[in-house]
Amino acid sequence: MDTKQIIYKKYFNIGVAVDTERGLIVPVIKDVDKKKLVKLSIELGELANKARERKISLEELQGGCFTITNLGGIGGTYFSPIINSPEVAILGVSRGNYEPVYNNHGVFEPRMMLPLSLSYDHRIIDGADAIRFLRFVIEALENPIKLLI
Repeated sequence: MDTKQIIYKKYFNIGVAVDTERGLIVPVIKDVDKKKLVKLSIELGELANKARERKISLEELQGGCFTITNLGGIGGTYFSPIINSPEVAILGVSRGNYEPVYNNHGVFEPRMMLPLSLSYDHRIIDGADAIRFLRFVIEALENPIKLLI
């Protein structure tokens, strides 16, 4: 910030907030773009356990570009996650809930709705691109098979 420079990284590291006895801790999964979904899932589980058991290293908490936080598991709804510099964005996942939604025929039907909040640094991310990304996340959640293709 002092030099008013933006440093573009050549890697994608994602932090995932983990609820522990001492508050939220954000371990970072490194090089997510180079790993398959199963590998990411295993690594996330291992890092989350290390965070809860207070066995996580400082290196495993550094280097994030983007964070995912989920307060829905503890009842949170509609929150505004704050970006931790030098990261550029954070996705907040709230508690899912069935709500009445109009279908294509103009009739209400119950549908699981999952509130998502995306906060991002406008100096780095264009707002339209951010919403396109969020739309991609929504489509992947609605049709997870797309992630495997």
